[in-house]
Amino acid sequence: CTVGHATELKNCILIDTAQAPHFAYVGDSILGRGVNLGAGARLSNVPVTSVRDPATGKRPSIRIKIEGKEYDTGLPKFGAVIGDGCQIGCNVVTNPGTLIGKNTLVYPNLSLKKGLYPANSIIKLMQQVVAVDRK
Repeated sequence: CTVGHATELKNCILIDTAQAPHFAYVGDSILGRGVNLGAGARLSNVPVTSVRDPATGKRPSIRIKIEGKEYDTGLPKFGAVIGDGCQIGCNVVTNPGTLIGKNTLVYPNLSLKKGLYPANSIIKLMQQVVAVDRK
């Protein structure tokens, strides 16, 4: 495995040859065999809307909906599970509860919502860059 400069690992598992080589955050996540995280990838582990219960001081557990059925992880912090052979582009952010199937390519600069992304997929944002005359 490779862990590079300014990469932070927190309660995670990296399987053989997984790489987080540049400026990554991997929180409460699992990286499968041969996964590569591009520079600046962030596997976030706490939802921005997570609020502690005033009575207990605890956060609610992460829930993931897959094909209409909701699953409770039982964990207040849960990042991503990234399958074997995935390539994650630079500056990708996965929201808590993101599951990415094996051999999937995620294009750079995306924010992935929680849930299951199927194996052998290409995940990209369809957009168009336009240059216009500057007057």
